[in-house]
Amino acid sequence: MNKPIPDKLSSLIDTGVKLAIAKAVDRHRKLGESISIWQDGKVVTLSADEIPQSPSHHQS
Repeated sequence: MNKPIPDKLSSLIDTGVKLAIAKAVDRHRKLGESISIWQDGKVVTLSADEIPQSPSHHQS
């Protein structure tokens, strides 16, 4: 039987996954590659120009 993952560990995993996704999306944008996302119940492909910049990379 599987033991439940402690809340702190699951929070660390969640944070790591979100960071990895943000880095991958940013890399696609910088390299001019498209990405596909789930939006309004369907798959939508965004060109590199349509990929929004992550909040941590906005310049003041």
